[in-house]
Amino acid sequence: MSLSIALTKGRLEKTTVDMLKECGYGVDGVIHKNRELVIADTVKDIRYFLVKSNDCITYVEHGVADVGIVGKDTLMEGGKDYYEMLDLECGKCRFVVAGLKDKNPLHKVGHITIGTKYPKITQEYFQKKGLDAEIIKIDGSVELSPLLGLCDGIVDITETGTTLRENGLVIYDTVAEVSARVIVNKVSFKMKKKEVMQLLQDLERIVQKNASRNQSE
Repeated sequence: MSLSIALTKGRLEKTTVDMLKECGYGVDGVIHKNRELVIADTVKDIRYFLVKSNDCITYVEHGVADVGIVGKDTLMEGGKDYYEMLDLECGKCRFVVAGLKDKNPLHKVGHITIGTKYPKITQEYFQKKGLDAEIIKIDGSVELSPLLGLCDGIVDITETGTTLRENGLVIYDTVAEVSARVIVNKVSFKMKKKEVMQLLQDLERIVQKNASRNQSE
């Protein structure tokens, strides 16, 4: 039975495709894509399509994609009607609390305003901290909000912290570590278990290989 795999565009795209190529999958059509929206694997009975991170979950939950590869940050903010099967240990970054220098929002007494693209994760974090935080949803450059006085601080995702530093912001806490994950549609896992498990085993082999390589460096 054929598999449909939703790949997340952007930050995770190259790393994910490189891992599939190392598994022996025929992903040249994905690497050298033109205007094709659905791309056939040249070796396996698989079709790929590239989507935005939030849409990856949607396609998997509705069974349009049997498998999706997406960041844990998106999973934490999005739906739950799927199986999270494998941590690919790549695309690593973290959710952080940041603010202006010498103005740690976590130390502010009373009401706090926090700007973020991730309101669900942010709300859960501050509730666990027992802090009274008003979450302001921002879709654009969230770093701008404390600079203009809209928010006391922000919760955002970062790999190196460079963008935050360049905007005069300081990281005050880590909310969560995130990386790329493989998710599977619940029905597909039953109906196409052999094919799904083969994909997971192939990717797990590369994860272990990369881990061994990193340890030896």
